[in-house]
Amino acid sequence: MSNVSEAIKKVFRQESKLGQILLSQTSLTETQLVEALKIQNEKGGKLGEILVQRKFLQPHEILVALGLQLGLPTIKEIDIAHINPEWVADLPIAYARQHEVLPVAIDELYVTVAISDPFNLQCIDDLRVIFQKDIKAVLCESKIILDSINRVYERVKQNFMSEMEEESSGDLNYDLEEPVDLLEASENDAPIIKFVNNVLFRAIKDKTSDIHIEPYERDMAVRFRVDGVLMDIVRTPKAFHAGVSSRIKLMGELDIAEKRLPQDGRIKIKIAGKDVDIRLSVIPTAHGERLVLRILDKSSVRLDLEDLGFEPPAIKEINNYINKKHGIFLVTGPTGSGKTTTLYASLSRINSVDRNIITVEDPIEYDLKGIGQIQANPKIGLTFASGLRAILRQDPDVIMVGEIRDKETAEIAIQASLTGHLVFATIHTNDAPGAVTRLVDMGVEPFLVSSSLLAAIAQRLIRKVCKRCVEYYVPQEIELENLGLDPKAFANQKVPRAVGCAECGGTGYRGRMVVYEIMPIDDDIRALIMEKTDSSVLKRAAESKGMVNLRNCGIQKVLDGATTPVELVSVTQE
Repeated sequence: MSNVSEAIKKVFRQESKLGQILLSQTSLTETQLVEALKIQNEKGGKLGEILVQRKFLQPHEILVALGLQLGLPTIKEIDIAHINPEWVADLPIAYARQHEVLPVAIDELYVTVAISDPFNLQCIDDLRVIFQKDIKAVLCESKIILDSINRVYERVKQNFMSEMEEESSGDLNYDLEEPVDLLEASENDAPIIKFVNNVLFRAIKDKTSDIHIEPYERDMAVRFRVDGVLMDIVRTPKAFHAGVSSRIKLMGELDIAEKRLPQDGRIKIKIAGKDVDIRLSVIPTAHGERLVLRILDKSSVRLDLEDLGFEPPAIKEINNYINKKHGIFLVTGPTGSGKTTTLYASLSRINSVDRNIITVEDPIEYDLKGIGQIQANPKIGLTFASGLRAILRQDPDVIMVGEIRDKETAEIAIQASLTGHLVFATIHTNDAPGAVTRLVDMGVEPFLVSSSLLAAIAQRLIRKVCKRCVEYYVPQEIELENLGLDPKAFANQKVPRAVGCAECGGTGYRGRMVVYEIMPIDDDIRALIMEKTDSSVLKRAAESKGMVNLRNCGIQKVLDGATTPVELVSVTQE
């Protein structure tokens, strides 16, 4: 045995059998193998990938050796003509692509799947759950699987579109009376109606917040926003856009003949007996009307601060502010950061028969039992300011203003708080100190702001890792530095990494929670407000008194195993 062979013996551990097979079955030399193993020891990674990267072997040679090592068959090609499109109905394309997996045969007992990584045991478990059968794996090259995935899912789409084309030769039925339960829809419904019902059903099933229907020059795209991230769902020929647009506008009681002006409407549907409200917005674009449907599923809204992601110390602090007799409690953040939901949760905590609570909102997102809610309508002169004035004549104890957008609304809210009312409101700024300076910038006198404000909360929504497929690892310093994070804050602790499974649609995330910063308005902060101090000085002063900023709140969520460093950086900024 040569010295090289002795070196191989020492370095071989788990890779020993694969290395021996490669030496005996391929053109790989012992010198090349030692070099690859050395790289693996220094930088990590899979032996096969290193050998391919170094151009010592071709991918199919590695695959054959892996098959011999594990006792698994290998295939060079996938005949998609023998793959039934129904086999992939419950397998999201994003998941199939991410894990490079595709079912190639199904019988009474087994599902045979082509897979490029035989060590992806989590994926095998997922497939066993999806198909409710035992899984047989066959090895296939990554590029062949990905190409087959694209072609199979393209066939699924084409079959669906050809069905629609066949059925749409007659007149489309647009009649709509009372909300019909989507699960009770008839097989005889027109194809456009079935298409819209299917889109709505899948959106609600996937916990989608918004459906985007976007016409382009040659096709129409349907996209869902899930956990704050937009993803493509289906693309159809442009010819279907007019029918889909008209159907949805009819459901929202809009003028289907008007295609030149923006329109807003509201749709009520049922699914499995459950009422779902949908806000509809239509705008004209160069290639047709673009529709966005905001889904307001009342059954899924969480009106509890703990469910939203607030920790017990923060809840105790918030309770202190929302049980005051007067003052302003501000929640700030960009659009879609959960501000209104936080205020709803706060109102729910203090809602009782001995309190008169009235809100003015645009729009009313959820009905709150026992609370009077006014829908602002600027077209008829019912603005936040005029609605607020009217509320003050209704003997309220607590008032909620959907959004402070101008000086007039801000001043009325402040005057209400100074005359013995507790006012909840939202405002658009990046952080809590910015909410204070925004009010001053609107033209409100600093002494009014300082004397009326109780606290300001800034928040963002951050995605939670999927508990089914999450992995934990110790991030390297260079990785954290590249993300703009301080390695010292993590102190070599294990943190989550998004993987992706069938349950989370291959994203690695499921659900969202808040990261937040709470800035109390104490005497020192009031003095700074009176001096018209800028937000950066206010921030430093608040942090010196113990305020945890958004980034540090997020870091704690990462260390608690709730989210990932990558997601934290994408949501918060220094």
